Amino acid sequence: MTQNELSFGDSPTPRDRKKAAERISALTRLINHHNDLYYQQDNQEISDREFDALLRELEDLEAIFPDLADPNSPTQKVGGAPLTGFTTVAHSKPMLSLQNSYDQAEVRDFDTRVKRLLETTESVPYVVELKIDGVAIAIRYEDGRFVQGLTRGDGHKGDDVTANLRTIDSLPLQLDPKQKPPAELECRGEVFFPTRDFEQLNKQRTGAGEKTFANPRNAAAGTLKLLDPRKVAQRPLALFLYAIAGEMPPGITTQDQLLDRLRELSLPVNPHARRAADIDEALQFLQEWEEKRSNLEYETDGLVLKVDSLAWQHQLGATSKAPRWCIAYKFATEEALTHVLAVNFQVGRTGVITPVADLEPVDLLGTIVRRATLHNADEIKRLGIRIGDCVKIIKGGEIIPKVLAVETSKRTGQEKAIRFPTSCPVCRQRLERDEEEAATRCLNEHCPAQIKRRVEHFASREAMNIDGLGRALIDQLVDKKLISDIADLYSLTADSLLDLDRMGERSATKLIDAIEVSKQASLRQLIFGLGIRHVGINAAGILASALGSTDNLTRASEESLADLPEIGPILAASVVHYFNQPKTKQFLKRLASAGLSLEEKGETTKGLALQGQIFVLTGKLPDLTRPSAKRMIEDQGGRVTATVSRNTNYLIAGEDPGSKYQKAVKLGIPILDQHEFLKLIDGAS
Repeated sequence: MTQNELSFGDSPTPRDRKKAAERISALTRLINHHNDLYYQQDNQEISDREFDALLRELEDLEAIFPDLADPNSPTQKVGGAPLTGFTTVAHSKPMLSLQNSYDQAEVRDFDTRVKRLLETTESVPYVVELKIDGVAIAIRYEDGRFVQGLTRGDGHKGDDVTANLRTIDSLPLQLDPKQKPPAELECRGEVFFPTRDFEQLNKQRTGAGEKTFANPRNAAAGTLKLLDPRKVAQRPLALFLYAIAGEMPPGITTQDQLLDRLRELSLPVNPHARRAADIDEALQFLQEWEEKRSNLEYETDGLVLKVDSLAWQHQLGATSKAPRWCIAYKFATEEALTHVLAVNFQVGRTGVITPVADLEPVDLLGTIVRRATLHNADEIKRLGIRIGDCVKIIKGGEIIPKVLAVETSKRTGQEKAIRFPTSCPVCRQRLERDEEEAATRCLNEHCPAQIKRRVEHFASREAMNIDGLGRALIDQLVDKKLISDIADLYSLTADSLLDLDRMGERSATKLIDAIEVSKQASLRQLIFGLGIRHVGINAAGILASALGSTDNLTRASEESLADLPEIGPILAASVVHYFNQPKTKQFLKRLASAGLSLEEKGETTKGLALQGQIFVLTGKLPDLTRPSAKRMIEDQGGRVTATVSRNTNYLIAGEDPGSKYQKAVKLGIPILDQHEFLKLIDGAS
């Protein structure tokens, strides 16, 4: 029910008031629910347009019945509450959200409103900037040194994610003194995940049997939530800055000059910002980006128009929620309506059953979409989706689009319920539900579908990199019973391949040569290629470096593996379970017999003075950065971990060492200052 449907007259009746109160209460609950999903759970059930429509309806009702407006109404708040696990810090100046618009007429209305408030009939110049689809952030410098970074949080308080932001390559930790940075400088901006890196991350997570991120914004938000900055450093986050909070540097009177000053300080600024002399020029810029935004290397969901004059910005001011001097123009949403024709159930390499909807073909911003993932049985239940339903689909950063919602109002009564299978659609073995992951699995490791996907993973570029061994060819090899597992690849001959479709003598020889070359792959590639649950390419590298061979992995305990940097108990348990199965040991023997190396190649670490010793760094070292201290330790064969334990050999403590210092004292672990640490390193060199 909308405000128009409530049909309030000039003098609302008590009955109207009651209806309005009920609707305000319902809207408040609904908007708070979607705010929580978006800001706290990095999830989204409805589009931005639908959310804004709900918010506008609530604003309209509160305007008609101001006495029914709650001071804690979502119309008075920005975003969600700060995340747990980080220190909460008050913003020096509130981080407000933006007023959204979805067509050019609304943008012209904004320009008219600005002129009215400024009491001018002259053209208003604007700066038009790309609206990056990421995570809003505030960063602060003191005397040119980066000292703090906060998330937006609820707009008044945010989470201190300074350590995580330090890992972003494009964020300078020290500003060039030649550019005379102000004594205090606070900037606002957006942290984001570049598209190509996001796709690579999801590919790695799929390979490790981990849940993928729905889109780059979720990946950026999830990364900033990580409590271990080392893990953040492995994900290539990027940053654009676009505002200065607080006192403006001398001589800066426009938004355009502000961006130039940020660039002079070598701070990352989006290169596509443009000054427009008037609203017509600004609208022309909007139209240009509607057409070329797909060429960007990062996600953008619109543009932001800002009054160029900072004096006019100050004069226009802000509401409790958004500035009056800027507006966001949202691009056409990557959504489309279509019908579900059928649902197929696919079997992955770890046995997970994934329902995929076959759709009536539909154009989604230039791409013909025929399929959309339904994820799992819980998602089917949550959506309430049926075969024959009209559904709203969204790309959401995924290769296979997903279903966002069901248009229940379009049902005809002919729709059919989706029945999740109880037996594997390929091998017919009984399926089991993994409650921890909401996943349903086929536990038959000899299932042809699993074998195909395991071989595909093994042959992938990040694993053994077997050129020419693609999905279609692997399907043939398994279906024709030429291979029944990965090791069988190394028994193939060129002659055995000649009966396959589109396989000539030259192609067969080429593939056998590529398989032969793969025998020289590194131990890291092999471990990743084995497809051990939870083991991605990064974890495979850590295991290869620390253990050096599959024999050592077979003998390793969960405790020793869990103490390795970035491994942890869940991954350690998975590795121990895999390598201690008799069939794994037989399988590895077959690989060794085929000529694969099961040991780490490269320079030996024998003779390194700190070999095997574990260090923890805490506090600020006077003359050393943590990365340089870490590198010194690793160059001598030592390892740096994040937490103090009984296995720690040394704690290197600088200023303000914190709780790690107390724990080291309690456990009797030797504590070194910078001088003692350098002396130890010199003695080891």
